[in-house]
Amino acid sequence: MEFEVKKRLKNARLGVLKLHHGTVETPVFMPVGTNANVKLLTPRDLEEAGVEIILSNTFHLMLKPGVEIIKLHNGLHNFMGWRKPILTDSGGFQVFSLPKLKINDEGVVFKSPIDGSKVSLNPEISMSVQIELGSDICMVFDHCPPPNASYEEMKEATERTYKWAIRSKKAFKTENQALFGIVQGGTYPDLRRESALQITSLGFDGYAVGGLSIGEERILTLEMTEITVEHLPEDKPRYFMGGGSPELILELVERGVDMFDSVFPTRIARHGTALTWKGKLNLKASYNKKSLEPIDRECGCYTCNNFTRSYIHHLISRGEVLGQILLTIHNVNFMISFMREIRRSIENGTFGEFKSRLLEAYLGGVNV
Repeated sequence: MEFEVKKRLKNARLGVLKLHHGTVETPVFMPVGTNANVKLLTPRDLEEAGVEIILSNTFHLMLKPGVEIIKLHNGLHNFMGWRKPILTDSGGFQVFSLPKLKINDEGVVFKSPIDGSKVSLNPEISMSVQIELGSDICMVFDHCPPPNASYEEMKEATERTYKWAIRSKKAFKTENQALFGIVQGGTYPDLRRESALQITSLGFDGYAVGGLSIGEERILTLEMTEITVEHLPEDKPRYFMGGGSPELILELVERGVDMFDSVFPTRIARHGTALTWKGKLNLKASYNKKSLEPIDRECGCYTCNNFTRSYIHHLISRGEVLGQILLTIHNVNFMISFMREIRRSIENGTFGEFKSRLLEAYLGGVNV
């Protein structure tokens, strides 16, 4: 993996990330394909939108279809028909989100969300699975505690994250794949600093800000990101895990973050909400019933070029999956265009103005 920062505008960075399956321009948004698919979209839809890299999930793919099935296809890229880069998370987020039967320094025992059976995951298993998947960027196995964890609980999780990072790096014996470390520490400044210093001391290919945007107040998200980024190397990519709303991405780019992922754009599309250059648009609302406008006149996606708000409102109101598909196509296209405009504004020195205009649109609520 190679990474170069092409330009800085204060803390905002314009970069290029060269990976085994292609080149990625940063700042970049990665659509989430948990089960080897971005919900409701084909790889062709993603390519037409200009997507450069997607994220997939180690834990869920380990359960179904299982590593052996993906090995039959010679890796995840062939399995899902996606030729560009893939980042796989390690299963660490599932430590936060799924029921656990046991967690200690050795690893985690989960209750399977599929059949209720016991499933073990630790740094060595996570690395082995990610190597078999053949993703371009792999993540260390970490302990992501809930945002309301006590100081002692968070300190224990931070120490465990460091121990697991050491084991992850030791088990990561492969070529053509990069490995990113993850900084934890919750909303405790001293633990954030300690974790950043610990993880960067191990020398990973890139670094992630973990354990944020999971329920804490937005001001704490930004403060903890600033503290973390301050201790990350300038010459390595910085990845904020789980950040996907336009307004959050703008704030984080301003603070020096390069990579983002989230189910946010695709999830809200399935519930009838579109992202536009003027803010969010609720296609379920009755004022769209007779509208002959596209979702967004400034968008050139398949949906906006061919369908009216009235038609999509009809599909959504009737529960037709086509409405969800068309909105998902639009939202992913919007996010890729949004990131492209962020990069352009950093390049020409207008990021501050661009950020102010978009924040005004998005913090103003639903676009009508």
